[in-house]
Order: sequence, then structure tokens, then C-alpha cells
Amino acid sequence: MNNSILNENKATVDDDISYMRIALELARQAQDHDEVPVGAVIVQNGMIIGRGYNCPIRSADPTAHAEVVAMRDAGNHLTNYRLLGCTLYVTLEPCAMCMGAMFHARIERLVYAAADSKTGACGSIIDLPSHAKLNHHLQVTAGIMASEASLLLKQFFAQRRRVAKLLL
Repeated sequence: MNNSILNENKATVDDDISYMRIALELARQAQDHDEVPVGAVIVQNGMIIGRGYNCPIRSADPTAHAEVVAMRDAGNHLTNYRLLGCTLYVTLEPCAMCMGAMFHARIERLVYAAADSKTGACGSIIDLPSHAKLNHHLQVTAGIMASEASLLLKQFFAQRRRVAKLLL
């Protein structure tokens, strides 16, 4: 985990925690809609310009991960698909699809909470941000509020298993 106090965006660890709390609130909104509880916000110059939470089931869209929804929102806000100078905060380590979208959007910094041992593309399964041949690189900070994000996910899947057992 990168615990640097200042980065190029001048965000402090306190700022990272503050924005991650908002991402966690968005994750709870996903959970309220029976979606996997993952939330994301995009920040540029200290202002939130994009918000999103997982909604692939409700939207019948396999690309409707929290990060992609937040990037779409930020792109609409800026009227540009390039999200230059932006930091993306997300409650779960992004998958390869979301990392690819971040590369295309030119996200400058990624901050995520919990690692994803099944599809994580920032070191858990593969490490796309460190791939030297890619034409875009971003700074990654991992583990901000990881225990809170992990607990939310564990509770969600435990509840799903309980319901599935009752239906058997």
C-alpha cells in the first residue's frame, strides 16, 4: 500500500479516506438494489465530478461496474472521455475491463479499498498498472478503508448464501 502523504494531485490520506467514505455510501446504494456493493467516485481538483455504483443486473449491462458508471458520469460532466488530472476512488480492486477503461480515459490516480482475489487487475490476479508496454500509467494506492469495504462485501455474500439456502 502506498501511504505517501502527498501525490501529484496534492490529495492527503485524509482526503483519500473522505472520498472513500463517499464511495462506500455508493456501494451501499448498490446493495440496496441487490447488486454487488461496489461504489466509485472520480475527483478532479478537489471536486467530485463522477459517481457510480455497480448496476449490471438492473441495467442488463455487463459493463455497468461502479468504475465505468463513474467514468461515464465524469465524462458527461466534462463533455470529454479523457479524464485528465482525475483520481478514481473505488471500494474494490478493479477488474481488467475497468482498468482498460481507466487507461483509455487517462485516469491519473487510482485509490481502491479491498483487494479482489478473483478478478483483481492491480496485483491480485494480474498487475496491469505495472505493465511496462502499456502506453498509459497511473499511480495506485491500495488498502484505503479496506476492512470496511471487505466487511460490506462479506456481509452481502453471506446474506445471499442464506437466502439461497432457504430456497433449496
